[in-house]
Amino acid sequence: MTVFERIKFLSKKRGKSLNEVEEDLGLSKNVLYRMKQSDNPTKERLEILADYFDVSVDYLLGRTNQPQDYYFSDASINSIKKIYEGTDTNYLTLLEKLQQLDDDEIQALENMADVMIAKKNKS
Repeated sequence: MTVFERIKFLSKKRGKSLNEVEEDLGLSKNVLYRMKQSDNPTKERLEILADYFDVSVDYLLGRTNQPQDYYFSDASINSIKKIYEGTDTNYLTLLEKLQQLDDDEIQALENMADVMIAKKNKS
């Protein structure tokens, strides 16, 4: 996804048009639409948009599919590794794949899991 496509997606998710987002942020009219052609927003504009949508700049730039940055200390990472030692590698592989999905994709998977569990419980 381009920066423009992510902004459009996030706007729609909030129930806002791009013009409404521009108004909320005090941006010039059609500045977001112009990003569709240039796709080269300033650092300041990216930070304003990231704060508005509560996502990371890296998410807007498409460097990650995780809307927010999560930072863990080395101690936290080591603790997590100890918890998962001996865990089925298929489970860990699935967790790694899930980290690449956005919120809507994760919600869709949760819905599918609920349907599968309900179906299994009927049997």
